[in-house]
Amino acid sequence: MRFVLAVLLAAVCFGTTGTAQALGPDAGALSLGAARLVVGGGALGLVAIAMTFAARRRDAAGTPAVSTRGDGPGHPIAVRAPAHRLPTWAIIAVGAAGVLAYQPAFFAGTAANGVAVGTVVALGSAPVITGALDWALHRRYPGHRWGAATAIATAGVAILAASTGSGTADVGGAATADPLGLLASVGAGASYAVYTLAAKALLDRGWTATGSMGALFGAAGAASVPVLAMTDASWLATGPGIAMALWLGLVATALAYVLFGLGLRGLAPATVSTLTLAEPLTAGLLGVTVLGETLPAGAVAGLVVLAAGIVLLATGSKGGGRDEPAPSSPSSSSPSSSSPSSSSHSRPERPAVPVRDVGGAR
Repeated sequence: MRFVLAVLLAAVCFGTTGTAQALGPDAGALSLGAARLVVGGGALGLVAIAMTFAARRRDAAGTPAVSTRGDGPGHPIAVRAPAHRLPTWAIIAVGAAGVLAYQPAFFAGTAANGVAVGTVVALGSAPVITGALDWALHRRYPGHRWGAATAIATAGVAILAASTGSGTADVGGAATADPLGLLASVGAGASYAVYTLAAKALLDRGWTATGSMGALFGAAGAASVPVLAMTDASWLATGPGIAMALWLGLVATALAYVLFGLGLRGLAPATVSTLTLAEPLTAGLLGVTVLGETLPAGAVAGLVVLAAGIVLLATGSKGGGRDEPAPSSPSSSSPSSSSPSSSSHSRPERPAVPVRDVGGAR
């Protein structure tokens, strides 16, 4: 259960993104997302490096060797990992690319097809794609409970988004869906799946939660520095702007992904991906309690359905938190996995629950 709680706490941190953005100054989505990655990724990377040097100093002082599985006070990376087909640097590069790709893909989807369609496709596709990739790579199915819970939670996201979002329409007023926009939304879900699976792969090679997340998000943060420099970052020159960037970077990214990694260590990637759908649930509740917004009846129904799916999955987790079979050998260790991204939402027209509070802020 501790692994489930860690993922749910991570989703709560993700869900504060929209509220923090609402309370802060106006900032472009690209600039805000880049700043969040620079701060959060930089913090994760620095902590991972500090842990590495601390472990090396202990080793130099004659401290007994630590576990290479990252289960205790040891190296954030494995020191005696078995041979693997894919080199570690390649996993980090692929995972960092997934982190970087999530935000632009998500916003492209919502810009093309509206918040309702874009959010549902992006958030709803992430657990499905994660589970499919997990099965394709490791022949591991998360179970029928996961399938039912994912279907219920995704239906809740759909109801919530339809009740609060806006869509696109053609001249006659009929709703239309841009195929390229749908592809972008699915790409956002796939990006989330990729960096989750990459993090899981690092964990299976002996990295700690902080080390694996520090590597992925540290690399993504470094790549975001030139992006931030090319945007209008004048909002960072204000006190509220700095406070918003620090919250989004240190809490909604760094702390959130440490918790995410801790949960990912003991759960299947697809299960983690579904549990993080608690993000829009948190965002909607914060919109009401902190921002004073009013939820329409449909949104309330969506939140209830979404919560039901999460509870169904969370209560089905066994004592140790592992819902997948143990690997037969170190070289076939459990796959990498899910948890979206690194993005924050632009400030659209304010529906009952704003776009930024519907989800996708990972």
